[in-house]
Amino acid sequence: MKTKITLIIAILCISFSTKAQTKVGTIDSEFIIAKMPQLKMVQTRIESYGARLDSINNVKVNEYDVKVKTFNDGANTLVDSIKKKMYAEIGVLNQDIAKFRENGAKMMQLRRNDFMRPLYQKLTETIAIVAKEKGYTQIINVSSNSLAYLDENHDITKLVLAKLDIKE
Repeated sequence: MKTKITLIIAILCISFSTKAQTKVGTIDSEFIIAKMPQLKMVQTRIESYGARLDSINNVKVNEYDVKVKTFNDGANTLVDSIKKKMYAEIGVLNQDIAKFRENGAKMMQLRRNDFMRPLYQKLTETIAIVAKEKGYTQIINVSSNSLAYLDENHDITKLVLAKLDIKE
């Protein structure tokens, strides 16, 4: 009788401890994004935006080249005041081109992020659905070593805040 009670208690303890455990999975989100059919459209939009920026840059560079050629062709015949004015204009154009190229890289990254956001959002929602269906409490993204999904029941942020006497 004593062994039956001990066995029942042991089985109950094991079943409670397995319920309290977390279930962790992994995902390669970049692999999935690369396989999504919508990515081709996003890449086309990014390339189109890049082509527009290149076109604007080319106009600026052509304007710069024309000014430099005009300056060089007339360097011997131009009056000093006109040379100084043209030289200043060339300097301003050069700075404008450099600034545009610097900002262009940032603008490309921002636009890329804007275009990719719906794909990542769809992936995140799908990960949450699959994780809940399969009972996962955490999904680790192997592409970036970050959590792709975390069951809020296992988040201890509020408990730590309370322990530190910090109000939200």
